[in-house]
Amino acid sequence: MKKQLMSKTLLLAMTLGLGACAMGPDYIRPAAPVASVVGNQPADIATPQWGTYFSDPALNGVIEKALANNRDLKVATARIEEARALYGIQKADFLPSVNANASGNISRSKPDADISRRYEANLALLSYEVDFWGRVRRLSEAAKANYLASEEAQQSVRSTLIADVANSYYSAQALQARSRFAEQTAKARAESLRVVKRRMDVGVANRLDLLQAEAAQDSAISDHTALARQAANAQTALAVLVGEAVSLPVADLNADVVQLPGGLNSTVLLERPDVRAAEQKLVAANANIGAARAAFFPKVTLMGSGGVVSNELEDLFSGGNRAWSFLPQISLPLFDGGRLRAGADIAEARKVIAVAEYEKAIQLAFKDAADVLSDQVWLSKQLTAQQRLAERQAQRLKLAEVRYASGLAGYLDVLDAQREFYNASQGLIETQRARLAASAQAFKALGGK
Repeated sequence: MKKQLMSKTLLLAMTLGLGACAMGPDYIRPAAPVASVVGNQPADIATPQWGTYFSDPALNGVIEKALANNRDLKVATARIEEARALYGIQKADFLPSVNANASGNISRSKPDADISRRYEANLALLSYEVDFWGRVRRLSEAAKANYLASEEAQQSVRSTLIADVANSYYSAQALQARSRFAEQTAKARAESLRVVKRRMDVGVANRLDLLQAEAAQDSAISDHTALARQAANAQTALAVLVGEAVSLPVADLNADVVQLPGGLNSTVLLERPDVRAAEQKLVAANANIGAARAAFFPKVTLMGSGGVVSNELEDLFSGGNRAWSFLPQISLPLFDGGRLRAGADIAEARKVIAVAEYEKAIQLAFKDAADVLSDQVWLSKQLTAQQRLAERQAQRLKLAEVRYASGLAGYLDVLDAQREFYNASQGLIETQRARLAASAQAFKALGGK
């Protein structure tokens, strides 16, 4: 009868604990602190997938290697496992811990006394908290949210890595192209220098023309060496991101890129992994407030055991006497020097911080998207203008060289045309790189996977 009473009491307590209402507050997503539309003609678009987003097969191969080797991504993945394990530990507090125990005690109080024997075997319920006020539930909710936040943080690291690899890849290719053009320019100016020397030999050119031609060649050589150094450093930076050396193909700086619509609905940005991670941290902070509030209420814990006792080991399970104990306990905080109140205040303050960080993440996402849409429009116009400029400066250079060879213009006109053509061509390569980099940034801005 007593055993049945204990079983019913345990069952009732567990039912009450599992069915209890958790202390508030309930989570409510804050309103987004940005406009509902980014740009003009808003549209909903799907999250880009890197395998189809980038059109360069060589770049896709580099990204694949980076996803396999990058150390930051490995750290973020390991943190997911850590958070998952912590969530599993916290969730286990919902269930009682039961241990199987067995013991034996053989003793004699004095030399001529009989030997006393006692053997026990039991199942023990270890200090199970009945979750009347939802404290354990709220802690488990917070642990789950932190676990989900770590997953989203890993996805954010992955998205950023892909964009950074693409951007570094484009930068290294552009610097290689600029270095090659500077090298070609140095060779062309060496040929111009030979022309000037021949003209000096026949008395058509003067010493000033020679010095100007030599200075122009030296300037091109200096630019080539500087750009070659930058290109080597850029390739090293790319290798660090990827985790191994990368062999770059000849750049196709006019490659097609994904064109975004003229505008986006801001709700698209809520699906970015960094925004979702910030929201999960806010969910955890909100749940911790409930746990801190529940700590003000009485805490009910149960301990108990049931088993058999015998004076003979061989009779322990056959002829042993049944034994049990049931130790319910309730504790109510009366005075703790303000510790519980301080804990609740900390939880409230951390929620305020989490709200601000969530709103900041949304604002950053909005800025990224707005910048990408702006870059897409203006870089397209800039590229068209820069292409026309480079073509016209090339025509100007040819005309200046012809006029100089015919004696209709001085060498200063040739030098000026060379300099303007060189700057326009280098500017064209840089604009092409910026267009490709904006495409990589768009992948990150949209939370690409």
